[in-house]
Amino acid sequence: MPDDTRSVSPGLRIFLWSRVAVWLVAVIAIVFFNRTPGLGAEWDSPRLHELGTVIDVWARWDSDWFLKIAEDGYSWPSSTPAFFPLYPFLIAAAGWMLLGHPLLAGVVVSLVAGSAAFVLVYRLTLARLGADAARRTVLFLALAPTSLFFGAVYSESLFLLLAVAAFLAAERGRFWQVGALAGLALLTRSSGVALLPALVLFAWRAPDRKRALAGVALAPALFALYPLLLAVWIGRPLAFVDAQKVVWERHLSPLGPLGGIVAAVQHRAFLDLALVLGVVVLGVVAWRRIGAAYGLYVLASVALPLTFYSNKAPLLSIERLVVVAFPAFMALATLVRSRRATLVTAVCLGAALTIFVVRWALWYWIA
Repeated sequence: MPDDTRSVSPGLRIFLWSRVAVWLVAVIAIVFFNRTPGLGAEWDSPRLHELGTVIDVWARWDSDWFLKIAEDGYSWPSSTPAFFPLYPFLIAAAGWMLLGHPLLAGVVVSLVAGSAAFVLVYRLTLARLGADAARRTVLFLALAPTSLFFGAVYSESLFLLLAVAAFLAAERGRFWQVGALAGLALLTRSSGVALLPALVLFAWRAPDRKRALAGVALAPALFALYPLLLAVWIGRPLAFVDAQKVVWERHLSPLGPLGGIVAAVQHRAFLDLALVLGVVVLGVVAWRRIGAAYGLYVLASVALPLTFYSNKAPLLSIERLVVVAFPAFMALATLVRSRRATLVTAVCLGAALTIFVVRWALWYWIA
């Protein structure tokens, strides 16, 4: 793959201006509409208040769990084991360097990881699809409604960075790097499992198949550090599974993804199902136009939450779970080519993003 240093600028530029815009919308929402905060405000905690509204607005909902882990580590019984360790440990390290400001550290880690991720998404798309498609890809990704999490105290930015970096390493045939990056992705969030089929496919097609597969096998070996950590810390190596079952009532469907679809229909989650259908279509497009591994990652990103769904809300957080399936945005960029279509798509995505940011700022559940 070509190493074009000029590819740094567009991805980074789009990420930065979009974060500034999102930040302004969030602060304006707090200033003008905070008289009627959402019902989720009852989940507020002292950990989510540190340096004032401008920073604190990016700590909501699950941010409290990440900050709790960063400050106090894991405990049981608790929801904390459901949140994988790499991101909160980075918050703890950055918080120490920022003189004891973990919330600020969480925002900084997310923004730095997001900046790097957008640079790599642009580079990867540039090599696969060309400059115009690369610009559209990072634009659509920056305007996706749940892209607001790329600047929040959530692990999306870090995971996106590791996922894209793993694909880049696979394209370059550096499979020990692939295994290390995928392992770190697995230590960031459970949906890292969705990366593995695509990376195994890359390795299977490599000239030195055995060596490539051995490199990818480093990923689950690194992930094994997490249950080991939990065993030492709280005496329950599988507490990350137990927390999902107890708190969110997630369970493995014997019907695979079909189980989640049936449950979603029963719960009348039709908007979420429409999103799933759209992402599946983009996954198929990615498979055909970009490469099988790219489509496989998108489809696995949808299949995983459908297979391991929640009884409370079968497609809980699906909007956030699929925003890191970056090949879907690459596929969208191959479908939307003209300036007019690009403008319409960007306006629609931007409008939805604005609504999501306002709701987030006012403590309404987003994803």
